[in-house]
Amino acid sequence: MRLSLLDRSRTRAGSPEGTALRHTVERAVAAERSGYARFWVAEHHAVPGIASGAPAVLLAAVGERTTTIRLGSGGVMLPQHQPLVVAEQFLMLAGLHPGRIDLGLGRSLGFTAPVRRALRRSGDEPDTFADDIAELRGYLERTAPVTARPVTEAPVPVFVLATGRGVEVAARLGLPVVLGGPVLQGAELGTLLAGYRRDFRPHGDSRPHVTVSLDALVADTDAAARELALPEVWAMVRSRRTGSFGPLEPVAGIRDRRWDDLDADRVARGLDAVVAGSPATVRRRLEQLAERTAADELLASGATYDRTALADSDARLAELLA
Repeated sequence: MRLSLLDRSRTRAGSPEGTALRHTVERAVAAERSGYARFWVAEHHAVPGIASGAPAVLLAAVGERTTTIRLGSGGVMLPQHQPLVVAEQFLMLAGLHPGRIDLGLGRSLGFTAPVRRALRRSGDEPDTFADDIAELRGYLERTAPVTARPVTEAPVPVFVLATGRGVEVAARLGLPVVLGGPVLQGAELGTLLAGYRRDFRPHGDSRPHVTVSLDALVADTDAAARELALPEVWAMVRSRRTGSFGPLEPVAGIRDRRWDDLDADRVARGLDAVVAGSPATVRRRLEQLAERTAADELLASGATYDRTALADSDARLAELLA
């Protein structure tokens, strides 16, 4: 199973938010050195805990510090953009870094209602995701009435970030699919993947390609790895209380807080959902996932407050799947 890395440019308590972007670039350099196949960045708007709202800008910076690893978006939220503008951005990246650029496309409309309003999205617009992907691909492949610039030697590969109906869109358009979140644990996973592979309509010489995206962290012991996972899980738990997804906090500070029973239960369930453990534990869980999904690729997306421990975890994960 091919191994790739997704970094969301998570902010950390006590540090300027812009620092998170420099950390993303540094993580990409280390990922290339460790042998990861791809390095992807995210698009989140007005989220206090995430600094990356413009993947194309961040990828340009990452590209200048790396030489071989493929770079992409996990993903550009297409409903928030004009397809031509996205095509131009990623063709520019492909012109700057030939043969290294991927374009992952999602359909999220925004984290909160005020953000959706700021993006001029009410939430009740018609679903044009499949049509927008087809239009965007036309610009990338130079089959549209308008020629997007710069012209590149080869089209930028497109991936669909999907849950539910997005899987059907990927199959119908003959595109690779990226699955993550609760769907990986759901009873419908097998049916979704079987339907994707069965209904896949090749576009040119494309074939079904499944990437699973999940948080994965490796440490000496299972307990140590779960502690690494705690800051991200805690941010999610607190967001359900406050409506704000905040920066990563140190483990010690989180443990010093008073938790009620609801928080404790949510933390426990959140930690169980992360593939966090010793090398043997993580290897076993990934083998089980590969058996369930027959996935072609793993897109790992772990995060923690301690950057040294995160770098060590990324290196160990690469060794496991070398």
